[in-house]
Amino acid sequence: MTGQTEVGRIGIIGTGVIGAGWTAYFLSKGLDVAAWDPAPDAESSLRCSVDNAWPALERVGLSAGADPVNLKFTASLVEAASDADFIQESAPENEDLKISLLAEIDAAARPQTIIASSSSGLLPSRLQSKCRAPERVLIGHPFNPVYLLPLVEVLGGEQTSPGAVEKAMNFYAGIGKQPMRVRAEVPGYVSDRLQEALWREALHMVADGSATTDEIDLAITGGPGLRWAFMGPCLTFHLAGGDAGMAHMLEQFGPALELPWTRLKAPELTPELTARMVDQTAGQAGSLSVKRLERLRDEALIKVIAAVAEYHESVAAET
Repeated sequence: MTGQTEVGRIGIIGTGVIGAGWTAYFLSKGLDVAAWDPAPDAESSLRCSVDNAWPALERVGLSAGADPVNLKFTASLVEAASDADFIQESAPENEDLKISLLAEIDAAARPQTIIASSSSGLLPSRLQSKCRAPERVLIGHPFNPVYLLPLVEVLGGEQTSPGAVEKAMNFYAGIGKQPMRVRAEVPGYVSDRLQEALWREALHMVADGSATTDEIDLAITGGPGLRWAFMGPCLTFHLAGGDAGMAHMLEQFGPALELPWTRLKAPELTPELTARMVDQTAGQAGSLSVKRLERLRDEALIKVIAAVAEYHESVAAET
């Protein structure tokens, strides 16, 4: 299985932010998409999201045959899943819901069709537990905006076949994603575990008044976030050790790891903290709508992605 060569029709189950992002991306690769979501306004919302993403996708380049008209919104889950060559489930992050939904998808899908869940942290062994063919059910966790960010974490459960994982990896790579096989079945996988640690600390600082949401965002975007875009925290800290690299960094700064900076449990999401988060982020957004902010974010991401690609090309040329 090599990307688009054996996949022409995608089944999308769940068309919220992530499902809509997947839809736009698959359409941009010249694939047909059959989507389903039970929400009353799901179709109009999905088409609006695709239209909002399309200018960014045009900027980065469309594949032959790419067109939003290749999107069909179906009347039922069965209709979306039964003729699909690959299925991407993106329902809300509720384990019971996903277990039930994946069992329905499994019952409707053709025998060889891979079923990938966009779950951001639930264990695939549990999600596939009610499926008749659990060997083809796995995790394909993307990152928002799905139509621009390349990473997809791929993880099988206890009953997932190695062949299914390999097919999913090949498919995602074949359509321009950067699939990363997660080594162990752990809650949160890799990326979200890292993000959760940062998010937990941010909530604590807002809760105790140590910082506001805009100050926290600046602390990342003006500093480590710029480095992380192309180098990541591990290589960044390797450079922090000077010529001796990581060895000196750990020797120099290792003792600080024993300080109780980041041993806090998640704070209680009280009405007061919720209101503070909502009010402060609304202030950051100002008069800009979410759709407008998405467009501005996409323009910036396109430029960052191009700069990151140039950095990796330079590294490759010198190694």
